[in-house]
Amino acid sequence: MHMALVVCLVCITAILAPVVPARGAELAQTIERNKPSVVGVGTFLKTRSPSAQFVGTGFAVADGRFVVTNAHTVNRPLDTEKLETAIVLVSKDGAPQPREASLLAVDKEHDLALLKIGGDPLPALKLGDSATVREGQMLAFTGFPIGMVLGFYPATHRGMVAAITPVVTPGLTARQLNAQMINRIRDSAYNVFQLDGTAYPGNSGSPLYDPADGTVYGIINSVFVQGTRENAISRPSGITYAIPSKYIREFLQREKVAGFE
Repeated sequence: MHMALVVCLVCITAILAPVVPARGAELAQTIERNKPSVVGVGTFLKTRSPSAQFVGTGFAVADGRFVVTNAHTVNRPLDTEKLETAIVLVSKDGAPQPREASLLAVDKEHDLALLKIGGDPLPALKLGDSATVREGQMLAFTGFPIGMVLGFYPATHRGMVAAITPVVTPGLTARQLNAQMINRIRDSAYNVFQLDGTAYPGNSGSPLYDPADGTVYGIINSVFVQGTRENAISRPSGITYAIPSKYIREFLQREKVAGFE
């Protein structure tokens, strides 16, 4: 009787085992598909050494000629007198390949920026519905932590959605606060994803996506820093924030960018 029960349980296990998804294999395949869509964002100045400078990460959307990144990565005006230009950097065996880019629009409230790139289109990532994301869900993000210091290789990290929490647009001092301003701040609050994954300087603009199929549900935009900015590298908090894809979709719609569904 006991022997028969053991045999039956072994048979059931053998039948059910292939149904369990191989999460590691899924993520490996997704990374391979998504990496060509992830680029560095930077500037180019021929008289500078190095001529190409990295400022953040971005990823291709729509028809592959548009790149989404963070507004804070492109907030410095270009030195047009010296012919400084915006570029995206495509990784090829660890070497950055510059592509000309132009800044089309910025959404400061949601820390988003839209670039248009020259040359052949890149493979675009699909934007999902961030309203379907739940706390406890595992997501992945790919970008260029610490820029080109470790070589220009896109790196992938995983993180659980620890919380879906509201943030407000910063900017006012205590002296400037009044009832009207408080209401405005309250009305400007929107939800972001708090992750228990570790991002680094350079990861700003990285796509946050489903490890199984690569669908993008957000964009990395900040980390919680303990103490000085240098501690983001030496003593990372492990708390990272991402803007939900809802705001990317609305941004692209306002800018009349088609084909990002």
